[in-house]
Amino acid sequence: MPGIEYRPFQGQSCIRLALPQGDTVTVALHGAQVLSWQSGGRERLYLSPRALFDGRSAIRGGIPVCFPQFNARGSLPKHGFARTLPWAQFPGLAAGTSPPGSDDGAQVCLQLCATHGTRALWPQAFEAVLTVSLRPGSLQVALKVDNTDVQPLQFTGALHTYLAVDDIAGARLEGLQGQRCWNAVTDQTGLASGCIGFNGEFDRVYAAAPSALTLHDGPHGMQVAQSASFADTVVWNPGAERCGRLGDMPPDGFARMLCVEAAQVMSPVEVAAGQTWQGWQRLTVL
Repeated sequence: MPGIEYRPFQGQSCIRLALPQGDTVTVALHGAQVLSWQSGGRERLYLSPRALFDGRSAIRGGIPVCFPQFNARGSLPKHGFARTLPWAQFPGLAAGTSPPGSDDGAQVCLQLCATHGTRALWPQAFEAVLTVSLRPGSLQVALKVDNTDVQPLQFTGALHTYLAVDDIAGARLEGLQGQRCWNAVTDQTGLASGCIGFNGEFDRVYAAAPSALTLHDGPHGMQVAQSASFADTVVWNPGAERCGRLGDMPPDGFARMLCVEAAQVMSPVEVAAGQTWQGWQRLTVL
């Protein structure tokens, strides 16, 4: 049977799910952020050793939830407020419950609702639920947004996934060839071609591919899939120079991570009053 523990990690209240064959996932209530996913005896996510765990700041690494704004593309705090607020366990669903159609997995659901504090930043009634589903060799993170207001809701955002790599210089990402691309470093647009390699700062927004991507990382591999409801895929690595300016990253941290994000960047999602939007990202060890 799957195991569940409620225990602190770096001073943060967390829920840890463990499967009998050894896979684990640790989710913080702060930001509903996945901090660790271990599968096949290896940590699959990058968490900066200099990340801040003060209960107020964004945590560098894991899978931050960027909502209801991506980056600084609006008037809200960078990447929105969801990643810096406390979430609550979803009422009526016990952590560790098996995902639908699965008898060998476990899941946890966390909820964030509008408060006076969020309304001061974003005058919108909403309910967001993040579901983290763990199966052998696989992790799925799903975001559901309910518009509980009488007016339409618009948002951008992302599941800002930091994947662990042995060495970014040898990593390759396959599956985005032919997709429309905006290079945020050079502010140029075009079409992606071939397998993507990394040398220096890399920050691009791609139109999401119709099929899953494959990350090649030396002897390791991972498939990265996302729902069609996320229109974009963001691929980011700060490179050595920019990484050196990030106070919550070690100078060589860039060499151990690659962000591949299920995102909505170029145009906002609109959710009508009383309606729901859902999107997910699924990581599978190859």
